Amino acid sequence: MLGLPKGSLEESTLKLFGKAGYRIAKSSRSYRPSFDDPQLDGRFIRAQEMSRYVEHGFFDCGLTGYDWVVENGSDVVEVCDLIYSRASNVKSRWVLVVPEDSPVKTVKDLEGKMIATEVVNIVKRYLAAHEVKADIEFSWGATEVKVPEMVDAIVDLTETGNSLRANKLRIVDVLLETNTKLIANKDAWANPEKRAKIESMALLLKSALEAEKKVGLKLNIEKSRVPEILKKLPALRNPTISTLTCDQFVALEVVLDEKVVREIIPSLKSLGAEGIIEYPLNKVVPD
Repeated sequence: MLGLPKGSLEESTLKLFGKAGYRIAKSSRSYRPSFDDPQLDGRFIRAQEMSRYVEHGFFDCGLTGYDWVVENGSDVVEVCDLIYSRASNVKSRWVLVVPEDSPVKTVKDLEGKMIATEVVNIVKRYLAAHEVKADIEFSWGATEVKVPEMVDAIVDLTETGNSLRANKLRIVDVLLETNTKLIANKDAWANPEKRAKIESMALLLKSALEAEKKVGLKLNIEKSRVPEILKKLPALRNPTISTLTCDQFVALEVVLDEKVVREIIPSLKSLGAEGIIEYPLNKVVPD
């Protein structure tokens, strides 16, 4: 049984599974998706609850944020990191935040103050580690609007910090870095058949994520220019070079980071490359 995150991660998770080769169909009113893999069954559930249901064995494995594993204190197997979210493929941070003009400079300044957050247990442990006593209020969301009128500080989740700055808020400290993880129930992980299935899924999901950062590139080039071309290619591996019917030219194929394509292609063109084709990848399988 597979747990899929309901809510903000839902669509990006389904897209990732699609690239990994799994077709998951869902109804807007149903929490039980259908899979094209007869070995899979699953449910949608809030990421905040996922680790508890995996720990207790309702799910053999599931996807959730590392933050919710920590918040719930769940005893699960962390199979692999899958760094993606609704908006980007970067890690997020739970941060202690106050208004820009707040006198609070460090956590010590929150002694006796009020803090609002969704991750009450994480904040409790953080305050205890700094020997600070403060009141902690659970927040159902829209936490940013509560300072300074309702509370003195908040602990909120951010990726870039742009929204905090737009609301004239200042980060005091970082409590936890988090990203999506594939987690497994310990009994399921000890079962050879279930573990093999979970590991296979993890490999395909990681390969799909890796492929999002890469592209394939094909081109034809004169044999004499190959050494110059190779110097321009920051390749994942040495490129594949194939002979053509024309003895003077060879075909070259390589996988490289997408972000450098706009600089590489003009350079390749200037060296005489012809028939340049860039194409997307579904999976790049890690070693």
